[in-house]
Amino acid sequence: MNCKETEKMIPLFLTDKLNNRELSHFLMHVENCGECMEELTIQYLVMIGTSLIEDGKSFDLRKALNELISNADTKIRRWKIYMLLSYFAEIITIVVMIIILIVVIFV
Repeated sequence: MNCKETEKMIPLFLTDKLNNRELSHFLMHVENCGECMEELTIQYLVMIGTSLIEDGKSFDLRKALNELISNADTKIRRWKIYMLLSYFAEIITIVVMIIILIVVIFV
């Protein structure tokens, strides 16, 4: 994923509209690209921070954004574990089916 694609995805990230695969690629890029992280911070401030300031609420921008990214990382880790377990279950099912076929054929 390049910076241009990542920048287009920032509003989708901030509104939680990325699927797990897109989110994974987005986070990988943003966490390794200072320019995109800066753009994410700016858009986060404009989108979220402005409404909080207007409501008279104070907040720690960096902390709030880090929590958002951390929650997204957790979501992706859970998704990857789920996918791994799904693949493992499929393999077990295939092995069991092969064993049943062998037993049926040779018994």
